[in-house]
Amino acid sequence: MQEKESLNYVTRVLDELSAIEPEDWDGLLARQDAPSPFMRHAYLSAMQASGSAVPETGWVLQAVSLWRDTPQGPVLAAACPLYLKTHSRGEYVFDHAWADAYQRHGLDYYPKALVASPFTPVPGSRLLAESEAARQALLAALLDLCQTNEIPSLHILFGSPQDLQACEQAGLLQRDQVQFHWQNQGWRDFDDFLASLNQEKRKKIRQERRKVAEAGVSFRAVRGPDMTDDDWAVLLRCYQQTYWEHGNAPYLTPAFFEAMRRDMAPNWLLFVAEHEAQPIGISLIGLHLNAAGQPEVAYGRYWGALARVDCLHFEACYYQPIEWCIANGVKRFEGGAQGEHKMARALLPTPTHSAHWLAHPSFSEAVARFLEREKAGVENYLEALNQHSPLKQTPQPNL
Repeated sequence: MQEKESLNYVTRVLDELSAIEPEDWDGLLARQDAPSPFMRHAYLSAMQASGSAVPETGWVLQAVSLWRDTPQGPVLAAACPLYLKTHSRGEYVFDHAWADAYQRHGLDYYPKALVASPFTPVPGSRLLAESEAARQALLAALLDLCQTNEIPSLHILFGSPQDLQACEQAGLLQRDQVQFHWQNQGWRDFDDFLASLNQEKRKKIRQERRKVAEAGVSFRAVRGPDMTDDDWAVLLRCYQQTYWEHGNAPYLTPAFFEAMRRDMAPNWLLFVAEHEAQPIGISLIGLHLNAAGQPEVAYGRYWGALARVDCLHFEACYYQPIEWCIANGVKRFEGGAQGEHKMARALLPTPTHSAHWLAHPSFSEAVARFLEREKAGVENYLEALNQHSPLKQTPQPNL
């Protein structure tokens, strides 16, 4: 552990999240503008303890925490998961061109500093803080750590509005991307939702659902606490199959899923596709729960299939989750990274943001110019997408 004192805080840099009490971390997370289950202590700890995000896979955790002295003892005032990375895989904000440019000029791009939830392109709070002053102090501590240790860059991925505001004030460069999210407009059921779409999209979705049903495939939805050993086993098998089919090793180890079952079961929802009473595919959905334990936001995370069925992916990853979200009053369903095909399924384009600091002045200026051009391109892309909205009109909320 590294420790550094300032006027208001003691800064500690920890190589294990277990050095911070889960209640302190999660209590701070709950106070942020965009909390998600993927920044919870249990989730980030599982990434490390399971061997998924560890030095051997190119992820060196350096959790940065700020502590404030009180008469009752030190209080966690701010914290974030910082990783020193030796590559750019598993991030979903692509900077390979930047790394190549550094290499061409004989400069080191790695190790770089990354504030993110590993392998998880879900927007949300990254710089956890009890106040704006504490958030600014946390960001200053991150930059100081990079400069002191001659780390060439810092990247804060998929941050919340509060994070991005702090980064802008600190002079970090901002980068925009596009994801596709579904917003619940208060529809009564799936047919009510379909009625809000234009005729072409409505017809296409009905055809795709019919193909799956006529293939003899049925679905069951099961919440994490009710998932059986067989459910977890088929989830793991399908998850691994998806990576192997593309010639890649799975990012997450079996021990990660065991930790999710043990420590975060309420935050998961599994759709199991079955044919002749045998599982042939899955879609795993993450859930953000409100203070009462009710699901508020759903996140498409993993999918896999053991048999080829036309349109199974669309049914498992979009239509089943949307139908469940409507039935359970979930406000939003985030479909994950990339994928214009999601728009035809009524997941609408939504900007996401990251922030970047590069120590090298010339490269920082060059990247700033690149990001200005990229931002204009993203804005044009969003405008073009919005002109092809699948919605026939803006639905009025049911009164």
